[in-house]
Amino acid sequence: MSKEMKVPTVGESISEVTIAQWNKQNGDFVEIDEILCELESDKATFELTAEASGILEIAAEEGETLEIGALICTIKESDSAPASSQKEETTEAPAAEEAKATGEVIDMVVPTVGESITEVTIATWSKEDGDHVEADELLCEIESDKATFEFVSEHSGILRIVAQEGDTLEIGGLIGKIEITTGGAPKVQSKEVASEGGATVSSNDTYATGHASPAAAKILAEKGIDPSEVKGTGKDGRITKEDAEKAVKKAPAAAQKPAATKDDKSEAAAPTSPLNRNVRRQKMTSLRKTVSRRLVSVKNETAMLTTFNEVDMKPIMDIRSKYKEKFKEKHEIGLGFMSFFTKAVCMALQEWPAVNAQIDGNEILYNDFCDISIAVSAPKGL
Repeated sequence: MSKEMKVPTVGESISEVTIAQWNKQNGDFVEIDEILCELESDKATFELTAEASGILEIAAEEGETLEIGALICTIKESDSAPASSQKEETTEAPAAEEAKATGEVIDMVVPTVGESITEVTIATWSKEDGDHVEADELLCEIESDKATFEFVSEHSGILRIVAQEGDTLEIGGLIGKIEITTGGAPKVQSKEVASEGGATVSSNDTYATGHASPAAAKILAEKGIDPSEVKGTGKDGRITKEDAEKAVKKAPAAAQKPAATKDDKSEAAAPTSPLNRNVRRQKMTSLRKTVSRRLVSVKNETAMLTTFNEVDMKPIMDIRSKYKEKFKEKHEIGLGFMSFFTKAVCMALQEWPAVNAQIDGNEILYNDFCDISIAVSAPKGL
């Protein structure tokens, strides 16, 4: 089965893109979410990732200009790489040459990501200061007011971080430095943890393990889920967009109740309130700030339209007809449709926390509760 990879929609005003560079060759085996090539438009540069694992067949070469929706390549889906390309593990590996510093230091600066983009923000670092990095290895994610980009290393060496997470830099600003080394990365032995039964577990985690892609990170943030709670199915354990969409927030573990004894039976346990009014704060990205400003501007400067969606209310009407007499006898009030509407709204707000959020300065406040106001009839009106 072949998967067709087409030019995605990257903006309303962008009608065509150019293949800037292929990171893979025709016939290579690629993993899902692995970067295939870079696409350039008249506004920004984007990365195209594989939507499936398999053999890559390139349809458009570097330098070709394609319209939105045009075929870039196809992937012959396969769960594993061909036997010829798989690396066989051996019990004894030759000792790697020790890394040696050359004394050369390369400055890494904010690249030009679009003509109208003048500054970016360091979103997250995938590596730590002093780590050894390889060429083309992901270092950090940078955000602008239009898109999120991945910043990769141009050389192999020791990373020295200059700009911290959350810092805003202009185009050309210094992000970090790399001390060039020769001889490859320092030898790192895999960690073995002995279990109680005497078995050992080898840790082969990489920088990508547990790291969420920009789209996945946004979805997890809106759901209020910590990326460490999600198991990635992408390459090297990377969290993909599909993983984030399937992720479900875990219910808080119930506090363990100690066994009651004769001595402490008289001590009453502190009552636990069923109401949870927690508020989570999240700093807005440059892109989110721009979107919020534009939405307010559009609301104030353009005509607004109201849409209507038809819903089949027969099941609700059947329930109301069945229980309205019993409900009135018990509560001395009629059973209307407002109760069902309120319940549906609360369920929707819990499923989509972003709709229940509000903006406070440069932060988004996510409410873990629902406050619903309902107009009621009074002597002077509603």
